Amino acid sequence: MGCAPSIHVSQSGVIYCRDSDESNSPHQTTTISQGAATLHGLFIKTDAADSIPSVLAYQSRQQPPPSAGPRRKERREPGASARGRAPRCCGVEAETQTSTASAKQASTTEVQIGPMRLTQDPIQVLLIFAKEDNQSDGFWWACDRAGYRCNIARTPESALECFLDKHQEIIVIDHRNSRYFDAEDICRSIRATKPSEHTIILAVVPRTSADQEETSVLPLLNAGFNRQFMENSSITACYNELVQIEHGEVRSQFKLRACNAVFAALDHCQEAVEITSEDHVIQYVNPAFERMMGYHKGELIGKELTELPKSDKNCVDILDTINTFIKKGKEWQGVYYARRKSGDSIQQHVKITPVIGQGGKVRHFVSLKRLHCTNENNKQLYKSHRDEKYTGDNFQSESHSFKCKNRRKDSADVKSITSQSSDAPSLQARRYSSTARIHSMTIEAPITKGGLRRLSGNEYVFSKNMNLSHSHPSVPNTINDVPPCIAQLLDNEESWDFNIFELEAVTNKRPLVYLGLKVFARFGVSEFLNCSEATLRAWLQVIEANYHSSNSYHNSTHAADVLHATAFFLGKDRVKGSLDHLDEVAALIAATIHDVDHPGRTNSFLCNAGSELAVLYNDMAVLESHHAALAFQLTTKDSKCNIFKNIDRNHYRTLRQAVIDMVLATEMTKHFEHVNKFVNSINKPMASEETSSHSEGSDCECTANIKNFPDNQTLIKRMMIKCADVANPCRPLELCIEWAGRISEEYFAQTDEEKRQGLPVVMPVFDRNTCSIPKSQISFIDYFITDMFDAWDAFAHLPVLMQHLANNYKHWKTLDELKCKSLRLPSENNN
Repeated sequence: MGCAPSIHVSQSGVIYCRDSDESNSPHQTTTISQGAATLHGLFIKTDAADSIPSVLAYQSRQQPPPSAGPRRKERREPGASARGRAPRCCGVEAETQTSTASAKQASTTEVQIGPMRLTQDPIQVLLIFAKEDNQSDGFWWACDRAGYRCNIARTPESALECFLDKHQEIIVIDHRNSRYFDAEDICRSIRATKPSEHTIILAVVPRTSADQEETSVLPLLNAGFNRQFMENSSITACYNELVQIEHGEVRSQFKLRACNAVFAALDHCQEAVEITSEDHVIQYVNPAFERMMGYHKGELIGKELTELPKSDKNCVDILDTINTFIKKGKEWQGVYYARRKSGDSIQQHVKITPVIGQGGKVRHFVSLKRLHCTNENNKQLYKSHRDEKYTGDNFQSESHSFKCKNRRKDSADVKSITSQSSDAPSLQARRYSSTARIHSMTIEAPITKGGLRRLSGNEYVFSKNMNLSHSHPSVPNTINDVPPCIAQLLDNEESWDFNIFELEAVTNKRPLVYLGLKVFARFGVSEFLNCSEATLRAWLQVIEANYHSSNSYHNSTHAADVLHATAFFLGKDRVKGSLDHLDEVAALIAATIHDVDHPGRTNSFLCNAGSELAVLYNDMAVLESHHAALAFQLTTKDSKCNIFKNIDRNHYRTLRQAVIDMVLATEMTKHFEHVNKFVNSINKPMASEETSSHSEGSDCECTANIKNFPDNQTLIKRMMIKCADVANPCRPLELCIEWAGRISEEYFAQTDEEKRQGLPVVMPVFDRNTCSIPKSQISFIDYFITDMFDAWDAFAHLPVLMQHLANNYKHWKTLDELKCKSLRLPSENNN
């Protein structure tokens, strides 16, 4: 005789009644009551659809016998499974206890596509049924039999959330009754997300009677469904349907997804690649091809090769020779002259390979092209192409080695930047992995001329006997010597929508030297400082070498981004009219150095960890003080990069004070103080003058008045670098999203480290397991950005930035309302 039933009340007020003698009742049904509604098995039997969780996961106990219909499953409170598993974002984690045969089916599957061998994980299925019935049970037990992982959702919102979390390969939507939800609307909302590109969506439609005409499948296809399934609750019928989908569409989509890896390889390939159809219509070109030929891919794709201008330097019959080879399916390679978009002829070594497709016919031609160096013009082009590659990986890895000599990021000595004495093998022998360094250290912050040596934990001692004399690869002598692909990007640097990440990619994470050369030349920095461009170049190299490329956010790309924003602000009429040339030079230098040697951790972290830096600067503006101090140490320690060596002493003191003041202004504890001073001293008097004066020269008078008050110029410079430092929410959406992801990752890493070391968690919201990045962005914009940029816009007039800010804020709010933790809206994921 069984024991008395046990009663459990969950935190949500749901009452569970369970027979305690479970071993004697293998087929028991759990009854759950909440208020007046009673639930048997899985789904509620009343219309109170909101009274139970909307996403459920099954855990089977015993497969029903073949002769029996589907058995009702045990229902458990979400988050309180028998195993005590923590809840996931879409309810209880989906899991299935299967028989030995099912477990075998659920193992990974090897799939071959061309020479690639892929491993496919067990299939995941999402069932979207408002109510439990025999049909939903049929698909559930079919998944159990096939060894698939299965979730079920009851509302459109929970379905979308669950899909965005788990990315199921197959989705089954109940299309039999529109009373509870619109199946086609659900399908469209899922199809609007990026992950659905390779998902198969099945519509369960009602069975038609013999005298009814079968409806067209086109409306379903137009809504985004892949196929329909006529209502049939037989487990075998459901199983057959799912298995056919797995071996057909799912397997094909899995292979298509793998093609992304191939395209990624092509995009990063140094050789120019062009793919055409059998009719010689251009279907694909990679970035190296765009750089070589001077075209953007949008100008080429879809055009026939015959539409592009030809060089007149080729032999008359060379095209006939090439066609004779490739039409027979034979590979051709040789030297060929091509005409760039600029009209220049370049000599290429070309290899054209026919690709056999359906029917054994040639379906594509793949062309690999590289510059062929035979004359002076081609030598120059080849040199630029070579420099572009050399200043990429080699630049990064060798400059990386300067900072890794003692398995830590010592500040890179200028001698290590300018010396040409040592060879590559010795550098390679001393190179350490950045991953190992970042995990072995808490703080990477040299604080003296010379550097630091790590003892243990967060303690450092001075180490003045540094003798770094590693060679450094060549970089452009002037802005006119940069590789063409970089020069082409920099042509657009005066635009606010300039894409700093493209420059980061093409310079292999070293954008600061190139952008710095261009911006400093535009503002006449060398002329003002009376220094050579070689000295300025050496200085930019030293500063960039002391940014940590291992940081996801506070690296030289962020410095380049702040420099770009500062230059953009300096170009605005009212800003330009309010500042002197010295102010402009100080602002550009401050932007360049403002985060040099940033360890990827916040001031609060350093203070809590008791770091040497925090002790040195008395826990006040620790990093900002360090950035400014180190920058001047690096600059003045060697004549080869001392950009200040030729300026008047008084000018130097004024310039130095302005730079230090701007760098310290980026410390956020005084954020509101700076903004309020700017509003009260600049915005309000200016608004008052504009109201009282309607003459044409009123704006000029305002800026002239500001020039007469150095304190006002100081407030403008502070506000300018503050806005440049946190301008990410005002960038175009794609750039805004990328920056949001990067800063979040850096904060996640800090939280992880604080937990590992038992330190106070400074930013608990940035826990990678629980954080909502959209919410964090909304809070940041509301708390810091809106008021500051309103004030800055009122002075500098920045309509483009304010429009981006409004659009980006709307983007984050929409994501938050959808409870979506990804960084993009479903519709944007398709871009």
